[in-house]
This record gives sequence, C-alpha cells and structure tokens, in this order.
Amino acid sequence: MFADVPLFPLGTVLFPGGVLPLRIFEARYMDMVRDCMQRELPFGICLITKGGEVGEPAEHEPIGTLAHIRGWDMEQLGVLQLRTIGGARFRIVDRRVGGNGLIRASVDELPEDPRLEVPDEMAECTMLMHRIVDELRTREPDADKRMIAEPCDFDSAAWIANRLAEFLPIPNPARHKLMALEDPLARLSLVHRWLQQHQVI
Repeated sequence: MFADVPLFPLGTVLFPGGVLPLRIFEARYMDMVRDCMQRELPFGICLITKGGEVGEPAEHEPIGTLAHIRGWDMEQLGVLQLRTIGGARFRIVDRRVGGNGLIRASVDELPEDPRLEVPDEMAECTMLMHRIVDELRTREPDADKRMIAEPCDFDSAAWIANRLAEFLPIPNPARHKLMALEDPLARLSLVHRWLQQHQVI
C-alpha cells in the first residue's frame, strides 16, 4: 500500500504506459508537482465522476493510474507544461482533502498486466496499431514520441489494447472501464469488437 499519494482528478483516462501532457496552473497542483519532482515520486490520475478539474475538489473513480513526470517546461509564467507517463494502476483505500483543496489518498497498487501475445483472431489490432504509429511518424517530427511512449511493444496484448483504447472515440467512462479491467485479453477483445462494429478493421 502507498500511504500518501496526491491525486489529480481529470476529465481523461491515463493507461499504464500512456503519455499524458498536462497544463498546471492552480496553486495546489503547482505545489504537488514541485513536491513530486523534488522527491521523484508519481501522483495519481483519476477520472472525474462529478465536478470539474478546476475549483472545488471533484469526485472521481476509485481506480486510477500513477503518473510519472518525464519532462516539464514553463513557456508562460505561472503555467507549467508537463509530460507524464502512466505507471501502475491503483485502487483507493481512503482519501482526504487538505486545506488547499489537494486530495491525498492511501492506495493499493493493482497487479501489472501479464505479458500475453495478441491472439491470431485479433491480429488486425496489431496491424492497425502499426499503421497509427507509421502515420504519426510521417505527420511531423517526433509526433509519435509525443503521443506514444517508446519502446513500442507490438507483441503485447496489453500494450496494443491500451494504446488503441487511448485513440478510440468513446466516452471516458467506457475508456475507464477498459483501463480498470485486469484481464488484458478481455480488454483487447472489447477493443477488437468495437473496431469491427464500427468497420475500422
């Protein structure tokens, strides 16, 4: 169990291994980021269920993903641009709100996805992911690296499922349910079914 993880509720879902750029300007989150960078610790991203990203502390899903800071910039005074990478998923055990409005929580880390190959019947998902990466690489320099963390693991069912789920035009509650699934083959199967139903593959 991690006893004291700062939480950043957002209107988006972070998957393990996913890239999430963030724009930080509220004092509570500036303080959070400074503390995390000094201590080289992650913070937690949870999908908002009620409320907003700014202002009063929002209600959020009990399962989230640790965000590791991999780069930062401050092009504008008082606005911090972060590049974060998704780490382990976690389940909140308890939460508390500090005087500055920052939510902190005790969390249990969820098991890492087992490394499983993509089944032959879902090989179209791997082919689609190859096309997406190739298109990003031809769009502009480093576009693929800004949107997808290297190395690309095209042989992993979990990696393929997670990356495709990030790109699907689906509601965030549905995206969160995919992220929270502990079976990567079940996650990939749902993604594969959606792609077939919408004639993407």
